[in-house]
Amino acid sequence: MDIVLLDAAHRRVGVAPKLATHHESTPLHLAFSCHIFNAEGKVLITRRALSKKAWPGVWTNSFCGHPQPEESFKQAIIRHALHELGAHLTEIKVLLPDFSYRATDPQGIVENEVCPVYTAVLTTDLTPNPGEVMDWQWADPQDIGQSLKTTPWAFSPWFVWQAEQLDFYQVKEPSDV
Repeated sequence: MDIVLLDAAHRRVGVAPKLATHHESTPLHLAFSCHIFNAEGKVLITRRALSKKAWPGVWTNSFCGHPQPEESFKQAIIRHALHELGAHLTEIKVLLPDFSYRATDPQGIVENEVCPVYTAVLTTDLTPNPGEVMDWQWADPQDIGQSLKTTPWAFSPWFVWQAEQLDFYQVKEPSDV
């Protein structure tokens, strides 16, 4: 699998092998994140498999991935949802089209991504791929938001930073009466 390399202005400048490119000086590249809702309005969070190269065993948003060079974001989301979660999605919408970040995991692997953030609705049961997901849970978005505030170290940094910008994770304080 290849990733799409980007310049500082976020223009496509080439491709490179995904596994060989993620290291201590990962170049800027294209990715996406997706937050999946179910019919009850709960959000799926997943725990990354221990075999993952970066951030193994960390809780994160529903799933992330990299579009292939000639693939649209929607096509990539559909492909990754099937591969990682055995899931079919509808209502795929971009919420943070310009989200980007750079972070280094405890092993020194750098993520350096322009990573638009999407939401989608699950239309099937989940059958997570154990090579991608070691655990998963449906939770109320505000409960997740509270957990992200109190224990951010238990989650991927991109999830924490995305949630700060997504209204549905914002903890609503009770009104003073």
